[in-house]
Amino acid sequence: MLANKLIQSQYPSVNFFDTISFALQLMEDNDLLHIAVLESNKFKGILSKETLLELDENIQIETLEKYFIPASINEDAYFLSAIKVITQLDVSFVAVVNEQSEMVGIIPITTLMNQVSTFLGNEEPGGIIVLEIEKRNFSFGEISRLIETNDAYITQLNTSTDAETGLLLVSIKINKSEISDIIATLQRYEYSVKYYFGIEQYANELRENYNEFMFYLNI
Repeated sequence: MLANKLIQSQYPSVNFFDTISFALQLMEDNDLLHIAVLESNKFKGILSKETLLELDENIQIETLEKYFIPASINEDAYFLSAIKVITQLDVSFVAVVNEQSEMVGIIPITTLMNQVSTFLGNEEPGGIIVLEIEKRNFSFGEISRLIETNDAYITQLNTSTDAETGLLLVSIKINKSEISDIIATLQRYEYSVKYYFGIEQYANELRENYNEFMFYLNI
């Protein structure tokens, strides 16, 4: 999804001739940690409330350019670019600008997190398995084949590198919540299962045994 599909067009902002006092009041009224600075509707940067609280409240915004945070992305950028900016600059929103550097809206971090959740398929039922693999041994085809032998399929796959070990972490979302057989298959083929989240078969068997026992007591 492109950034311009997620923008919030109604947003507080300040311009060069506003004072810190005005900016802080605006942030307090709207419960903001950051605020956008505009000059003739062109985006100049973001100021943090933490920074402003340390300065003289009578100072005009135009004198604070060294504190401006360049947290913006182009309106045609993919939404994941916004996540990178927010993470790197530690801000609560990212400004979305057009080719003329005019701010057309913002994307709050909450909106981004909701979109990431949808992107990762978290709203869909299923289990999650995280494998730890040497990069040279990673084969999507083999992993997919092993999972499909258990009448399941991959709905989402993401990879990242463990900074400490250098190993590839492969996060797999599967369309089945009952994943004990899948885990057993992967381990049989010497895959290291680092984490898993789902319903294991023994839990179902325990529930069935409990239900049978309660039925027996009620006879």
